[in-house]
Amino acid sequence: MSVASPSEIAERYRRVRDEVGPDVTVVVATKYVTVDELGALAEAGVEVVGENRAQDLEQKHASFGDVFRWHFIGHLQSNKVKVANALCELVHSLGSDSAARRLTVPTLLEVNLSGEGSKSGVEPEQIAGYVDRYPLIRGLMTMPPLSADPEASRPYFRRLHELARQHGLAETSMGTSQDYRVAADEGATYVRVGSTIFASDRG
Repeated sequence: MSVASPSEIAERYRRVRDEVGPDVTVVVATKYVTVDELGALAEAGVEVVGENRAQDLEQKHASFGDVFRWHFIGHLQSNKVKVANALCELVHSLGSDSAARRLTVPTLLEVNLSGEGSKSGVEPEQIAGYVDRYPLIRGLMTMPPLSADPEASRPYFRRLHELARQHGLAETSMGTSQDYRVAADEGATYVRVGSTIFASDRG
């Protein structure tokens, strides 16, 4: 995937930030952005980036470590936790005790609200146990079922916000390029937006 020009990225980034409001952190998901292309995001003023894979995180951080604030947003394997601990200010995707025991940075607990076996995350009834055991948990994250209709995500976002409030957690990471506006409506404190901001219209 080729990225747009820095001026295009800057305009889209400002638009997304305006749409979600000042209380929501826009995490630019850079899974499909190469190390070389990250320069365009830096030039555009992007502040927070989210990486899905530990190896990519290490490579990109080596070149742009001081330019961005780094979040880990992909499936967190326990043997990759040390990379997140060393390089990230926040992990969005805690889903196991084995990973939680190794984490030393603030984290969000991933909750599987859709019941889909293909999705990671804990069940809602497990939240309390995790929050009690691991004080670094700051909030919750979820991924609703994929849908072309952003409104289809609303019940899942609303439920996550309710669960966070019930457990005394202030932060929620929910919403991606197709439904981040709905997520912001339902109380997201982080949205994870990628192609909407950086994808080139020219392909």
